[in-house]
Amino acid sequence: MNIMSVSASFGSMTSSNETRVGSLENPIKFRDQDYETLRELSLKSKKLFSDPTFPAEKKSIGMPEDPSPGKAITWKRPKEISPDAVFVEGTTGTTDICQGQLGDCWLLAALSALTIHPSLFVKVVPSNQSLGDPYAGIFRFRFWQYGEWVEVVVDDRLPVREGRLLFSYSNTRNEFWSALVEKAYAKLVGSYASLKGGNISEGMEDFTGGIARSVLVSSRTPQVLWRSLTAALSRGSLLSSFIQACNSREIGKVTADGLVKGHAYAITETHKVKKGSEEILLLRLRNPWGFIEYSGPWSDKGNEWNGLDASEKQKIELKIKEDGEFWISADDFSRIFNVVEVCSVSPDSLEEGDASASPGAWVISEHKGSWVPGFSAGGSRRYNKSFWKNPQFQLVLREQDQEDEEDSEEEDDDDEEDKMDEGSETMSTEEKKKVAKQKKKTKQCTVLVELLQKNGRQNDQINFMYIAFHIYKVPLEIQGSCLESSFFMSNRPVGRSGKYKAQRGVWRKLRLDPGNYIIIGSTYRPDKAGEFFVRIFSKIKNTLGTNDFSCTSSYLPVMASPVSPEDQMRIERTFNKKSGPDDRLNAKDIMKLFNSVLDKIYHLPLETVRQLIFGMDTKGRSTLSREQAETLMSDLRSLQSIFVQYDEDSSGTMSPFEFSMALEAVGMKCDSSVIQLLSERFVSGELHMAFHCFVSCITRLRKLFALYESETSDEVKNRGINSWLLQFLTV
Repeated sequence: MNIMSVSASFGSMTSSNETRVGSLENPIKFRDQDYETLRELSLKSKKLFSDPTFPAEKKSIGMPEDPSPGKAITWKRPKEISPDAVFVEGTTGTTDICQGQLGDCWLLAALSALTIHPSLFVKVVPSNQSLGDPYAGIFRFRFWQYGEWVEVVVDDRLPVREGRLLFSYSNTRNEFWSALVEKAYAKLVGSYASLKGGNISEGMEDFTGGIARSVLVSSRTPQVLWRSLTAALSRGSLLSSFIQACNSREIGKVTADGLVKGHAYAITETHKVKKGSEEILLLRLRNPWGFIEYSGPWSDKGNEWNGLDASEKQKIELKIKEDGEFWISADDFSRIFNVVEVCSVSPDSLEEGDASASPGAWVISEHKGSWVPGFSAGGSRRYNKSFWKNPQFQLVLREQDQEDEEDSEEEDDDDEEDKMDEGSETMSTEEKKKVAKQKKKTKQCTVLVELLQKNGRQNDQINFMYIAFHIYKVPLEIQGSCLESSFFMSNRPVGRSGKYKAQRGVWRKLRLDPGNYIIIGSTYRPDKAGEFFVRIFSKIKNTLGTNDFSCTSSYLPVMASPVSPEDQMRIERTFNKKSGPDDRLNAKDIMKLFNSVLDKIYHLPLETVRQLIFGMDTKGRSTLSREQAETLMSDLRSLQSIFVQYDEDSSGTMSPFEFSMALEAVGMKCDSSVIQLLSERFVSGELHMAFHCFVSCITRLRKLFALYESETSDEVKNRGINSWLLQFLTV
């Protein structure tokens, strides 16, 4: 599959991993811009940095301009906007971020959630940056991108309309760190317009490198959910929530309680307060708009605060202010909100026990790959003739977990969304005994799989494909080989991500028996080009092995049928009439001869015929003898009969997905990397392969196999046939 792998321990990287390119300590320089070098140049030249890769122009915004002259966009530096401008005023907080005229609440809610975790915040916003002297007009920010940290450099020119920041701004109006983070992320994805609309999990993952998941609020009682969120916050998790809109018209609609449907809210704190003998469980949320707050019980204006002791108010740091931040009871939260998004800095699930308990150690294996139309973009299981062509990853689980405490994400046959256990409070004693007995009986391996598609934000818009992954258990007798269509048609997956979703990532935590498995990530429809990233997590006590599939390419010629008497007579007549003094036929006459016996839709162009001629031992001549013509005609008849088997609609072409099977029918077994190169060379981006391309491919391969067999160099033989084919197929 030609996929690069990187393995590491989650949360406690080894010293060798700390300095690798792409680590937090040595991030990839986005667009090869080095912050220290550029800053030093600006200071020496006494010219403020202006970023040529993200210019202060319309294309960086990516949206049509307002035709009104009074609403023209200008670009200004912070001190041109506010004389007392600062990068950070005092300490960072949730109210530093207010949404401007851009639908990126998903990003800003994630940023709000980040501010309450200083150790995570400094990963994204490196320290020692300010608008004070020495000032160079340059800033840097770091984002996690598919297994690597990337450092993005920006100048501090920001889009302004009518004297105010067009996009993100601070509640104090003179603090600019959040506006610059937003600009850096816009640069990373192409433009500000590319930030419009999204899932908050994207932002949370890119700010932490953590794992994001959705939790249905209804899956737990208010008390259990509150305890889970409290524990998650204490572990450094980022939390957000939203109220689902029933349709597009409801998105952005403000409810009677002052809450916005289809809008991301950051969950920034939980607290208990006592009112008389009653204990109230509260959650603090923030609207990234910076205004429009919840107006129900325990909100800023709620009468419930009146009966509360002053010490309780002081403990909770109650602020009665229109800043987008508010408190809500756990009961009302569970009644109103539908989904909580959780991004954990370790894969451990929400726990209701001791929040201070350290999470378990995990091992990560990361993979980058691609879906190539006609080769590895096989689509979903409904396309059973091509599903097996999707990239396959081997997952080996050898050791069971030492402790069997966590619940798996149960899978059903209908790909419905997961349901989380509502907690031990809802179980009877008998049910607890039954579950404990079952766990003891079937101790398994904990594994977490996440599939992310890349480049979904491009050209000023979002275009995420529907993606999912499936996991199959592999019987002992076929382990280590690439599984073909027959396996998938007769076996069901033992795990999967759920329904195909048009979002950046899909995620699943599973408990599997020890053994060998195959993970397949796919788009819903075949022939959808794209790049992807897979993360596989296993508890440290498990042994997780992943390897690409490769095979030694080989060629065992299939004997062609002898030339028929009819074809022999046709060759005799043609040679008697057209051959030269040396009794040989040139390429044009050979083309006419061959096409006279092939079906019209399979006729060969002159260039393919020339390739056939030079594939024979002609001593460098561009002509054929009678015997050679008979051999090639018989061979073409055979190739046509094989090709017809895969030309299902009699169009003269076959699906590239059938290419490898057609090669095997000829006697050629090729490694997947060789197949991909052959597809690229002989299909040339078309959705179907023509017969003449198939013939050219077979001719080329036969010659290369023959040359390899005749090689006497030990160096060549040690590198192997795959290396040989990959080297010369590009020539």
